[in-house]
Amino acid sequence: MANHKSAEKRARQSLKLRARRLSVKRKVRSEEKKLSTAIEQKDIDTAQNLLTSFMSKLGKAAQKGIYSKETAARKISRLSKKLHTASK
Repeated sequence: MANHKSAEKRARQSLKLRARRLSVKRKVRSEEKKLSTAIEQKDIDTAQNLLTSFMSKLGKAAQKGIYSKETAARKISRLSKKLHTASK
C-alpha cells in the first residue's frame, strides 16, 4: 500500500480510471458481438445500423485513448469488409 498521501490519491484515481475504461471496453465489445451476429445471420439492415453505432463507440474510445487509433481502424475495416461480403 502507498505510504504518501499523493501516492494514495494516485492509487484511488487509477482504480476509478480503470473502472471507466473497462466499462467503455465492455460496451464496445458487446456492440461488436451484436454486429458479428447480425452479419452471420445475414440481417443486413440491422447490421448496417449496428455498424454505424459500433464505429461511433469505437471512435470515441480511440479518442479517449482506450483503444489505439490503429486498433480501432483495423476493427472497423474488418467488420465493414465482413458486412460488404455478406451483403453480396
